[in-house]
Amino acid sequence: MNLKEHAVFRRRSARGTAAACAAALALTLGLAACGSDDGDGDQTSTTTANVVPELGPGQKVSIVFESYNLAQAGPWTDTFDSLIADFQKSHPNITVTAQKPQTSTLKGYGSAATASIQAQLATGNAPDVAQLTFGDLDYTVDALGAKPLDDVVGRDAVQANFAGTHPFAPPARTLGDADGKTYGVPFVFSTPVLYYNADLFRQAGLDPEKPPTTWAEFRTAALAITERTGKDGSYIDCLTKVSGDWCYQALVASNGGSVISEDRTRLTFAEAPAVAAVRMAQDLVASGASPKLSQDQAYPAFARGEIGMIVESSAAQEIFLKGAAGAKPPWTLRAAVMPSFDAKPAVPTNSGAALFMFAGDAAKQRAAWELIEYLTSDAAYTQITSRIGYLPLRTGLLDDPKGLKTWAAENPLVKPNLDQLARLKPWVSFPGKDYVQIRTTMLEAVENVVYNGADPQRTLSEAQEQAAKLLPRS
Repeated sequence: MNLKEHAVFRRRSARGTAAACAAALALTLGLAACGSDDGDGDQTSTTTANVVPELGPGQKVSIVFESYNLAQAGPWTDTFDSLIADFQKSHPNITVTAQKPQTSTLKGYGSAATASIQAQLATGNAPDVAQLTFGDLDYTVDALGAKPLDDVVGRDAVQANFAGTHPFAPPARTLGDADGKTYGVPFVFSTPVLYYNADLFRQAGLDPEKPPTTWAEFRTAALAITERTGKDGSYIDCLTKVSGDWCYQALVASNGGSVISEDRTRLTFAEAPAVAAVRMAQDLVASGASPKLSQDQAYPAFARGEIGMIVESSAAQEIFLKGAAGAKPPWTLRAAVMPSFDAKPAVPTNSGAALFMFAGDAAKQRAAWELIEYLTSDAAYTQITSRIGYLPLRTGLLDDPKGLKTWAAENPLVKPNLDQLARLKPWVSFPGKDYVQIRTTMLEAVENVVYNGADPQRTLSEAQEQAAKLLPRS
């Protein structure tokens, strides 16, 4: 490996250790956090001497915040506009210009956002804070040059932000880490949730109090809905290049597989567990348990009450709730954890994004950090969860009468997402400058198998052979 690729390998290995430690702590969702290892076996320092100074009294600063959620109409944009307005009321010296990604040249989950940052960096006009997905982490650090927050504001300040009255859930804290430092503060977040139409369950003779717990039961329930109600039975939003690979990674991991080796040198999405997972999804379509729909078709169809079940991010929860209430006739939305492959435990991955800093000027860096602190605060998560459906990473808010306790009691749909946080496996980003093409090649093959009936083993093997050529070489 060259030096840069070796650094990436070391970093990602260290991040895996931190994630494993956090996952163990997740069982209690306690306050303790694991130390970060820098790859040499030593714990990183908890302080940094050369941090940017606080803003002076009356010092005016203008910064730009870029978020892909601002490209989405409805609760996403409304909530983010509200958050920025609230921040500026409490920070009158900081002016925030919020913008959506400035280019959509590249296709695929999250890639338009990184392409936007890259284009703006080339002109010397990058945003000061940007929301980028965890699947873009390697590229964000290596190619885009996101700032290590531990160096900019000090590791103590970063860890203090993870603490507070309602500390971050331990599994989330290290998801934006690289080289033993925090580059991205986890922000919006969800796991794959099984949403279902309780009314269609009853019409099909199914018990809505007993949703499917395995993919075999999922298939049986979907066929019953199709045969007895005339509606479509199910949809899994994990199987196309539009949906991205975060949920697909959960599907594969739940069957004991992976998409890339642990040392990140070899692709593994054509190995037996992954092939079997894709074959299961192919059978759902071939049997009539799932229709041939795009994500753009499935979202509104489920909201209208025309599909019995959908495996989806909780980011769609508010849309589904509004759809169910406004449908004719209205219907009842329920939620459950992701189904498993028989006796194997389901392994949920996380979708979502972290907040990264690109500001170079010291005053803008301080203002950017204050925005990051606010957007990951108790007040912000109260809005983000109640208005959109993303999981509050400050999970204690769900038990706080001044936070989300009342909302949680009225919205039990949050429970599956919270339950799955305790056994989370982080969404893995592919290494190298061609990571988007690797991901797209994999997901195009999955699409071809599931929706066009292509041979699973041959199609995935050919795609893996092609994508392997794009991995960084030693």
